[in-house]
Amino acid sequence: MKTTGNTVLITGGATGIGFALAKAFVSAGNEVIICGRREDKLIEAKRSLPQIHTGVYDLSKAQERDLLCDWIASDFKNFNMLVNNAGIQRMLDFTRGAADWLSGEDEIEINLKAPVHLAARLIPALFKQKEAAIINVSSGLGFIPLATMPVYCATKAALHSFSISLRHQLRNTSIKVFEVIPPMVDTELDKGAREDRGQANRGIPPGEVASATITALKSDQYEVAVGMAQNLVKSSRENPDAAFKIMNRWSIVLAL
Repeated sequence: MKTTGNTVLITGGATGIGFALAKAFVSAGNEVIICGRREDKLIEAKRSLPQIHTGVYDLSKAQERDLLCDWIASDFKNFNMLVNNAGIQRMLDFTRGAADWLSGEDEIEINLKAPVHLAARLIPALFKQKEAAIINVSSGLGFIPLATMPVYCATKAALHSFSISLRHQLRNTSIKVFEVIPPMVDTELDKGAREDRGQANRGIPPGEVASATITALKSDQYEVAVGMAQNLVKSSRENPDAAFKIMNRWSIVLAL
């Protein structure tokens, strides 16, 4: 897959892994579009990277996802790369019934339904390009889950499965499907939970994930596990029960 001269849409592109990817793609000579829910963060991203295009869209809402796709279709005729990066992570305790589940954002809508919806809507546009790609950012926790984050882990496992099936369906087309599997990364994903736990290890810099993504694209490495996520992927295929017990042994856990 070429890594320059693309027109790239990155969801959740104003912060964290998404913004690191935006910087990496701009540096490599690509036109970059980012979207997110927080206008202030998009303004900051634009100030740092004046070359990028920004759009305020809430991907938890189907109507806003449709509006995003309409914008891409009307304004970016050379669009050829979708990066499904936006996501949220919540600690949920189902022993409390529905209390935790109903009290916050919908991980299924943002982490899973949005990537599926965007892929379905944008694949016809990608078909028009000589070379195109869909990049799904999953997680090491999609392979070995943390019980404290059951829905987050489930959505990432589903995104992994979706990536495999989509890659197979599109195997004879111009669209290549990549999956990037990060470990724990130093981002805002956990909304301060690591600080609340007094956790010293914040994870790897987002730039390492971006660098691994560019390298994977260059070599057509369709599934790339970054850093310690390699161990989780390997363990999930060799001894998942033992790996799960180790991951969930302590009450204070490391969130990926």
